[in-house]
This record gives sequence, structure tokens and C-alpha cells, in this order.
Amino acid sequence: MANVSKKVSWSGRDVDDDEAAPLLRRTARPGTPAGEATPLLNGAGPAAVRASPHSAFFRIGQMSNVELDDELLDPDTDPLHPFPKEIPHNEKLLSLKYEAFRTVEIKRWVICAMIGILTGLVACFIDIVVEKLAGLKYRVVKDNIDKFTARGGLSFSLLLWASLNVAFVLLGSVIVAFIEPVAAGSGIPQIKCFLNGVKIPHVVRLKTLVIKVSGVILSVVGGLAVGKVMECSCPCLSHSAPAGPGAGVSPRSRAHLNAAVCAFQEGPMIHSGSVIAAGVSQGRSTSLKRDFKIFEYFRRDTEKRDFVSAGAAAGVSAAFGAPVGGVLFSLEEGASFWNQFLTWRIFFASMISTFTLNFVLSIYHGNVWDLSSPGLINFGRFDTETMVYTIHEIPIFIAMGVVGGILGAVFNALNYWLTMFRIRYIHRPCLQVIEAMLVAAVTATVAFVLIYSSRDCQPLQGSSVSYPLQLFCADGEYNSMAAAFFNTPEKSVVSLFHDPPGSYNPMTLGLFTLVYFFLACWTYGLTVSAGVFIPSLLIGAAWGRLFGISLSYLTGAAVWADPGKYALMGAAAQLGGIVRMTLSLTVIMMEATSNVTYGFPIMLVLMTAKIVGDVFIEGLYDMHIQLQSVPFLHWEAPVTSHSLTAREVMSTPVTCLRRREKVGIIVDVLSSTASNHNGFPVVEDADGTQPARLQGLILRSQLIVLLKHKVFIERSCMGLLRRRLRLKDFRDAYPRFPPIQSIHVSQDERECTMDLSEFMNPSPYTVPQEASLPRVFKLFRALGLRHLVVVDNCNQVVGLVTRKDLARYRLGKGGLEELSLAQT
Repeated sequence: MANVSKKVSWSGRDVDDDEAAPLLRRTARPGTPAGEATPLLNGAGPAAVRASPHSAFFRIGQMSNVELDDELLDPDTDPLHPFPKEIPHNEKLLSLKYEAFRTVEIKRWVICAMIGILTGLVACFIDIVVEKLAGLKYRVVKDNIDKFTARGGLSFSLLLWASLNVAFVLLGSVIVAFIEPVAAGSGIPQIKCFLNGVKIPHVVRLKTLVIKVSGVILSVVGGLAVGKVMECSCPCLSHSAPAGPGAGVSPRSRAHLNAAVCAFQEGPMIHSGSVIAAGVSQGRSTSLKRDFKIFEYFRRDTEKRDFVSAGAAAGVSAAFGAPVGGVLFSLEEGASFWNQFLTWRIFFASMISTFTLNFVLSIYHGNVWDLSSPGLINFGRFDTETMVYTIHEIPIFIAMGVVGGILGAVFNALNYWLTMFRIRYIHRPCLQVIEAMLVAAVTATVAFVLIYSSRDCQPLQGSSVSYPLQLFCADGEYNSMAAAFFNTPEKSVVSLFHDPPGSYNPMTLGLFTLVYFFLACWTYGLTVSAGVFIPSLLIGAAWGRLFGISLSYLTGAAVWADPGKYALMGAAAQLGGIVRMTLSLTVIMMEATSNVTYGFPIMLVLMTAKIVGDVFIEGLYDMHIQLQSVPFLHWEAPVTSHSLTAREVMSTPVTCLRRREKVGIIVDVLSSTASNHNGFPVVEDADGTQPARLQGLILRSQLIVLLKHKVFIERSCMGLLRRRLRLKDFRDAYPRFPPIQSIHVSQDERECTMDLSEFMNPSPYTVPQEASLPRVFKLFRALGLRHLVVVDNCNQVVGLVTRKDLARYRLGKGGLEELSLAQT
């Protein structure tokens, strides 16, 4: 989670719901889907913009400062009719429109392909770098043990192991805490907020991607209970001194340890894919101050969010090798708005990401034509002949879902109180780094205490454990507790799924589950880049296998009571109880196990875990979003909110601007902290006898661009404007519009007048003040609004509904509650 020690660490000023409205009003053309409409400044067709200066519309102020891009101009429009009743149909015009639409669509597919390729390459980079660093760390520890074991210096080797872990975590925490705090955690809550319509500062910047990738590598190598506990760091792996034949591990196992290191980061990969998508789709890098002059059409919030959805899906696909699961993840957890065209493009990006990762890793491992590793993680194939389930096991699976929901609620509750403690007391970056180092040291210490106090030795022959560690066991045996701790969590999960019955001692599994549960809970929320998927799966697989062993004892080792099958259900129950995902997680688990047979029981387990967990506390991601006071809109309004009306939830009084407004008033409004909205209603010029009725809506970003280019009526009349304003001027300023303080306006210019008619949205969405809250909520969610003007019977502005006005209401245990959201 991003810098949880700060109350509004990633919910600053930009979190206002009034943000991120489309720069320009979208005007649909015949044959063009609603989501692909052409953006125009004033809401009229292209003909209106090219109308004669003598037309009534442009006679106001005697100015016409907007010039549309050539691709949007209509060459055959009659200039005498600025608002044509119908678009003239001729073959040339229709051909031009079709060609422009097809070009834009091709660019969208090209961008999705680039997103998939780059996301897959980033995943390969993380995997290979972690492997190299792990090998280096293993060799350092091995050389030290070879030197000091004969002298009885094993304690020094343990200290070296812990010190290396702390050093890696120290570096990973420092770069996150001091350089880019938003790169902390998995990044999934931040991406959910971004796709929901909330702008999180720095969340999709290039610097965030660099810190995210570096932080993930360092935290994983550091051995935290977030992505894996590094197996190659165990000082006993190379114990080859004459302390006994069972004190070491075979050379063959050492070779596996040195070469087969798997890095898995599900949440950070989702965040990384989203950053890549946001950067590629804009055709420039504001961090590097480079504009490649491509994809300029997509420099709008709506288009950017669509591509970020594709990036999030590509991240899931690269992590799990689950392209369909990635699409469903974006649908269930991310995207606020969806359509069929977007579904196909996201699926295409996911498939490209999986193929790129598969292809590059096959080349890296020397098997160019072997494309059998679709993702960073694979749970192995389940043999349906030996691990079938019967109808009488359905109640057992449901019971496991109940257990998973309860344990998930306990995990979330403990993490909630821990996060509250961090917010209040661990709010300085130096304290956050110290806490991360402390967790790394405690994790290493607890692991060693458990390993050296355990005498659970299992036969090596017939075992599928990837990294068998003998430690103090006899020849031909390995220490089960050490294998659980020093294997990667991904390898440990696979072992718990597929090892034959009798491979684990119930006491070992119980103790490991208890310890790892609290370590993972303490670790999530640190100022490091890491996720929670695999630790949750490992915890659930451990207690699920323990449940299967107990059931096997009770049934007399029945054939159907296979512990691996219940380990899979326990993993799904635990993860579902923590993150409360159902549809996407079901498909991800099915794709990761390459088995459709368990689709129904996995779905039952996840639904049960979600239902039970929601009784006690909300999901982990939603909980952290609420702790950051982000105005996040859920799918539906609270069920008890029908009694509330727009009059009761709207912001009032509203700062309005006239159609022809003085520059000084506009500058004062934008500079005032009292009017921090990003949209302002435009009213007609009142003469004192008639009420000022609503005429349109204009955005703060548009006003800043107009002030920057000094689009004043007086300058236009005097011919001082160098050129007419173009759509490109608005797109080039996106997304980092200059602050109003950086725009110099002289005292003489303050007396000038701006005509807002040409730039405002002349038909904003409005609701009467008697409209119910659920109706207003549906308008926001279905139409992707950022502002909703509330009017009376005379069409006078009485209020403005923003995202924060809606998001502060939620259904609590005591009924409808009003939350305290981040101040902007």
C-alpha cells in the first residue's frame, strides 16, 4: 500500500471528483460508437466551428479563436448554416470519416500490442534480475559457511544471512519512502481508484515504474513475506563440513537452488502494466520531457483509462499466465466503464503479454521452441483421475469457504489496526525504513528458530519438493519446515498442492500457517513494493492441506480425501477471504492450474468466503482505499439512500461564471482556495430583471489554457492574437496543466473580457434538486461524470454535485454513514 503512514499520501488535491472530465465535449457522428465520439470544444458539429464570422453564434465579441484539426473539418458544409439540421451525405465525406475512424482504431490495436510486449518484457526483466541477485547472495553465504563452519561459526553465518536480508530491504524501502512513496505496496488500490475516475498523483509516471520494479526486486530478494522468502539464502544449504552427512544438501539440489529462482509479484505487475499503458498511449513522457508526436488523439482521460485497463489485464496475464483472468480482473476490480470493443483490445493485450513473457524466457533458458511457461507462476496440472471430487464434498468445500472468510476477516482487521497505528505514529520516511528493516530481521529470526527446532524429516525419494533441504535429517531425507520457509512461496504452494499424502507433518503445517499468517499481515503495508496474492495462497494452501490430512485421518485414508485437493480449496478460500474477488479469481485459479474441473468448487469457495468475510469487514483493497479517504464510487448507491435528494448532498454555494467574464474575476476564482472545483457553471449575463440561467459548463483546465494563450476579446478585436486556438493546444497541455500561479496576468489584462461561449460545454448534464441520491449515483457511474449541475424549476444553478459529495455516504452497521474524505 502506498505510504500508508500518511493520511492522504496518495489522495491529494487531484483526488477531487471534479478532476479528469474529458477536455472537450464529445459529439457523436453517425456510425460512430458513443465511446468513440469526436471531441469538440463547443458541442457543435464541425460546421459550426467553421461558420462564417457573420453568423449569430460568432458575432459575440467578434471573435472566432478555435481551429479544429484538419482531420475533423467538414469541407462540404454550408457556411451559412452553422447548425445544420443534418449532415450532408456524399461519398467523399463518408469516405473521409471512415478512413479517420479506421486509422484511430488501428492505432488503438497497435497501442494494445505495445502494452502487452512491454509488460511481458518488464516481467522477464524482474524474473531474470531476481535470479541473478539470488545466485550472488547464495554464493556469498556459501563461501562464508565453508570458511567458518569448521571453526564453529554457524551463528556468524546466520547473522550474515539476516544482515543481507536487511540490507536489501533497506535499499528497497529507502528508494520508495524518499523518492516515490506511491510505489509502495501492490499498487492495486491506487489503480482501482485511477480507473474509478480519481486522479492519484504520480501513480502512472515513469519514475513510479522505475521505483516499483527496483523496489519489487529488492524486497523479494530481501526475504520478506510478500513475494517470496529467498530459499538461496539459507546458510545450511552448503553445509558440507564433517558435522554429519545430513547437515548438507546434495550438489544436484544446489544446482537447482542456484539456477531456478522464480520471482512473482502479482500486484506490482498490475501496477507496472498500468504505468506502461498510460505512458505508451500518450505518445510522450512528461518525466523525460520528450514528445514523440504520436497518439495525440488519445491524450484524454477517457482514452487513457481504457488503455490503463488493458495494462492492468496484461500485468495479471504476465503474472499468472491467465489472459482471460486478466480481462475479468479489469472488469471486476478496475474499469468503471466497459464496452465490447474494449473487451477485445484488452484480451489482445493480455495474450500478447503472455506470449512475450513465454517467448523471452524460453530463449533465456535455452529452449527457443518451448513455449510451456505462459506466466511467472504456474500451479502445475491437476490429475483429474486421481483428484476428482464427489457430490458429498460440496458441503465440505463450502465449510472451507466459511473458514477462509473468517480468517480473511481476521487478517484484514489486524492489518486495519496496524495501518491505523502506522498512520498515527510511523509517518516519517525514516521511521518507515526502520520498520521495514525490523520486519526483515524478525522474519529471518523467526524462520531460523522454527527450522532449527523442527525435526520433521520426510523421505526424499518420491517427493516432488523442488529444493529439498536435509539440514539435520538423515541421508535420503529433508527437513519439511525448512522446505516450507526457504522455497519460494510459489514453489511451496505447488508442493502443498501436489506432494503425495504423508509428505507433511500436521504439527509443521499448523505452526507454519500460524507464523506465516502474522508475518504476512505485518508485512503488508510496509513502505516496500510487494503484493499479497502469493502469501495469501501459501497460508491457505497450508491450512487447507492440514484440513485434508485431518479429514483423511477421520475417514480412514479414503481415496477421495486427497490433501492436495483441499490445499487448492484452502488457497482459494484464504485469498478470497482477504481480497474478496470472485469472478476473476475463479478464472485465474482455473488457468493457473490448467484444469476446468475445479471451476465449480472454486467458485463456491470464493463466493462463500466473500459473503462470510463481508459480514465482519470489507476487503483488503477497499479497506485501504477507505483509510486513505479517497472518494471511491462503488457500483451501486447505498441501499438506504433513497430518502436523500440532490439538494441534501450537493455542494453550495456554487461559483458561477458569466458567458462574458472579466479576466480578473476568472483569475481570482481559479486562485481562490474556496472554489477548488474543477468545473464551473456558466450562466447568461443577467441584466438585473431576469434570473441568471444555466448556459453551460467549463473546466478549470480549459480556463488555464485560455489564460495562458491570452484569448481575450480585446486582443482579438485588435488583431493581436497570433493564431487561432487549436485542439492540439489543449491536448499538449494534458495532463499536467500549469498552475494558475505560473500564469502572469497584468493589471491591464485583468480588465479584459473573455468570451466563454465558444469553449464551454453548452449542454451539461443537470438534475432537479428533488432527484434522489440513487438516481444521481447512477448518472455518475453510467456516464462517467465528474460534475453534475443541480438546477431549480427556472433552470437556475442551485448547487453542484461532485464525486466527493456522493462517495462520502456508505452503508455501515448503524445504517447510512457519512465519511470524512480527503481535504483538497
